[in-house]
Amino acid sequence: MDLGINKKLLLGRLKKEGLKSEDIDVVFLTHYHPDHAFLAAIFEKAIILDENTIYEEDKETDYEERIPGTNIKIIATPGHASEHFSLLIQSIKGIIVIAGDVFWWPDNERQETSRMSLLEHKDPFVKDEKVLLESRKKVLAIADWIIPGHGVMFRNNRTNKGI
Repeated sequence: MDLGINKKLLLGRLKKEGLKSEDIDVVFLTHYHPDHAFLAAIFEKAIILDENTIYEEDKETDYEERIPGTNIKIIATPGHASEHFSLLIQSIKGIIVIAGDVFWWPDNERQETSRMSLLEHKDPFVKDEKVLLESRKKVLAIADWIIPGHGVMFRNNRTNKGI
């Protein structure tokens, strides 16, 4: 889930799911843009993770490849931001990739998920277009389901796999 910068909206969405901020124990930051990192501190009981560091109060602990205590793998997906990372989760529905801003749509834009639309979709905040394209291909090659940073979860059409 994209944390956003609207605290009232985030708390409302948690409430809709029967959760409070204190129920969240882990927050993973895909990258450091304000719309993804700004509200991390409202989860007072949570540890905050980026691609290789756990932040817990004033303590920092390094880790590698997987979120500690889980099988959730962290994969580099730069392009939108140089420090961008995604999460890969094996589930009974298949492989789910929480892709942050590898794929995203503004609130007023229709979410197109065809192969060509996903590869060609313009990112006005992109740091490196060629690298972002490679990250998109990487995600499409492994994911059955994709959760974008902005938008709704979608099934990766099988024709997207193996790009």
